[in-house]
Amino acid sequence: MHTVGHIAEIWRYPVKSMAGERLARAFVARSGLPGDRAWAVRDEAAGEIRGGKKLPALMQCAARFLEHPHDGAIPDVEITLPDGRTIRSRQPDTDGVLSEALARAVTLWPLQPASNRAHYRMGKGFKLRDYRQILGLKAGEPFPDVSPMSIRLLSELAMHVTPPGTYFDAFPLHVLTTASLDAMAATEPSATFDARRFRPNLLVETVEGTEGLAEFDWCGGCLEAGELRVRVEIRTVRCSMPARAQPGLARDPAVMQAVARHADRHLGVYATVERPGLVQVGDPVRFVPASISRPRALARHLHAGVKRGLFQVLSRLIMNP
Repeated sequence: MHTVGHIAEIWRYPVKSMAGERLARAFVARSGLPGDRAWAVRDEAAGEIRGGKKLPALMQCAARFLEHPHDGAIPDVEITLPDGRTIRSRQPDTDGVLSEALARAVTLWPLQPASNRAHYRMGKGFKLRDYRQILGLKAGEPFPDVSPMSIRLLSELAMHVTPPGTYFDAFPLHVLTTASLDAMAATEPSATFDARRFRPNLLVETVEGTEGLAEFDWCGGCLEAGELRVRVEIRTVRCSMPARAQPGLARDPAVMQAVARHADRHLGVYATVERPGLVQVGDPVRFVPASISRPRALARHLHAGVKRGLFQVLSRLIMNP
């Protein structure tokens, strides 16, 4: 175990794809930060939950809770629209005002139970080639490697917009480091590598002398900060969202061009919670390397090979629909 930095920022995002709230401290549960992605917008014409990948105007909205989430309750949120107007989640005309602002018939939904799988299912019009557009891939550009994801999760995401019971893209926590932002900025000085573009829950300011994409080396190990312990699962695959405009940040295509060229479309890491607990800004962050036996390591290697093979088949289908 060794110290790799300290918690510089803590963020939760009350509404999926909208700008969120910066916190000084938070109790992180096994399901993530209470209230994180507690609401989402459903596109009624498409028949599915949608985020900024398909409704970019969502990213120019901001949301905040009117009271602190607790005991599993989902409080009302106040949403600031791109034109500066504010609405509240449960006021009678919310869906109409949002639809007007997004130029699309939408409804605002609190998180639904996992048993309501139809709520999370992809719309009937979704096609495999849409994945290329979501990721912003050019013709012939290979897909990022997602083989570290479990087959179960990949199967769920093949049929659902998000894992049922959550509005997360894949995992409950997203961790990013200042070292990675600095490394990317060095490759493209004209681009603005602001942490807000990448929507982390935890921004780790790394210790002096740390260089490169530091969090990539943490995959498979654990991080501890305050009372919290999380397992670092996989590198975060980046779509085109970070390059889009959002409050305080202009559209900047050079951001994702740099991430694609120099980081294989990955930046930050996803994590799951091993030990819930309180974490606050300033807490030292310690890295605990993975401990794994040789037979288990071989099993993981073979499992990853099977998944890579499956995804290569999927990739060919997507690239040649």
